[in-house]
Amino acid sequence: MTEAEFSMWALRICLTVFIIFLGFIIWQLGRESKVGKWGMFILFLVLGLGIAGFLFKNLLVEMLM
Repeated sequence: MTEAEFSMWALRICLTVFIIFLGFIIWQLGRESKVGKWGMFILFLVLGLGIAGFLFKNLLVEMLM
């Protein structure tokens, strides 16, 4: 395994774990502030769109290169 392959796999694995951890943080934030179902939906929607935008940007860069 070359250094480039290792870096690619490490980035994908660590980024996936980080995104799951961000989801846990959003859930914890909503639970501790007692926002209810609608508030939790809004939290995941708004903060999740930021994560989705980041992933979409990376997808576009990969497709164009």
